[in-house]
Amino acid sequence: MGKKGPVKFVPLERSAFYPTLKARVEAYFKEHGLSRHANATLITKAAILISLYIVPFLVLLLLQPSYGIGLALWALMGFGLAGIGMSVMHDANHGAFSKSERVNWWLGHTLNLCGGSAHNWKLQHNILHHTYTNVTHVDEDIEDRLVLKFSPHTERRWFHRIQWIYATFFYGLLTLYWVLAKDLIQFAQFARDGVDPGNGQERRMSLARIIAMKVVYFAGIIGLPIALGVAWWQVITGFLIMHFIAGMILTLVFQLAHTVEGTTHPLPDEHGAIRNDWAVHQLETTMNFSRDNKWIGWYVGGLNFQIEHHLFPRVAHVHYPAIAPIVKRTAEEFGVAYRENPTLISALRSHYAMLHRLGLPGVNDAIG
Repeated sequence: MGKKGPVKFVPLERSAFYPTLKARVEAYFKEHGLSRHANATLITKAAILISLYIVPFLVLLLLQPSYGIGLALWALMGFGLAGIGMSVMHDANHGAFSKSERVNWWLGHTLNLCGGSAHNWKLQHNILHHTYTNVTHVDEDIEDRLVLKFSPHTERRWFHRIQWIYATFFYGLLTLYWVLAKDLIQFAQFARDGVDPGNGQERRMSLARIIAMKVVYFAGIIGLPIALGVAWWQVITGFLIMHFIAGMILTLVFQLAHTVEGTTHPLPDEHGAIRNDWAVHQLETTMNFSRDNKWIGWYVGGLNFQIEHHLFPRVAHVHYPAIAPIVKRTAEEFGVAYRENPTLISALRSHYAMLHRLGLPGVNDAIG
């Protein structure tokens, strides 16, 4: 699927890497008598992060504090919004949070509570990104955005030379763009390209639900405070701050896994084939960061273990630190590179260096 038609993975030779790895990870869960899904730690974390989003809003509504305190509460909501995205809805929409589909459905729709669409997100993330990671024009998550270039195979414009300077500002606009326009744009795009498997009636129902949820979201997050007496300009500025913080966090965390030095951006050949094993492709296009930092790991929902997540998306992220040594050892055994940046600082440095390289003329072939 995508602009160049269907893409398939055709390995040059059959590899035992992924079957061996899956067997070892399954043995780990069996030997320790563990479920692949959420444990008490993840349930507690979900409650904390959802509360970080909802409680400040209730304080805003009920106490209507001063403008400065109000902005601080909106900022807390931004951290909560990002936390829900990384640590709650992400696992749930992968079917990893619970063995119950109903629980996963409800927690997955916390994204709708934040203004997004779980329906669209599953299509973009679970199908396009996880299947075709870093494949230009197919993986929506690395598609060029306005003035940002994330692929070595797309057109370079003169302003991309300084994108490493202005990128962070535009990252802050991500969730705002999502709630205002992207869901509707994506819906039409996915229907046109065949990514959405629903028939005409199902798509009309999905579109109606997306629009209804947007109306409810804006009525609640903006309309309700204004109706209760909070000045409209205070609500709007707080709303923008919340989304800027959430957008910046979510975009940066994602980019630290895929748009960094050392990851690849393979293109399919004329037959639409990528000559590689799918699992090996995941390790070549993905990089971990800060694996030993428990504070970062707690907040970002295991997204610093992106290798493990891409190989085992239906395993709850709280298990990634334990299975990471199994993945790394097996990769080394089969001669597959296991890429990681040891700290958050090194990952950030690598990302911005990659943005700088992508903006320079004549370097695309070397990167790709």
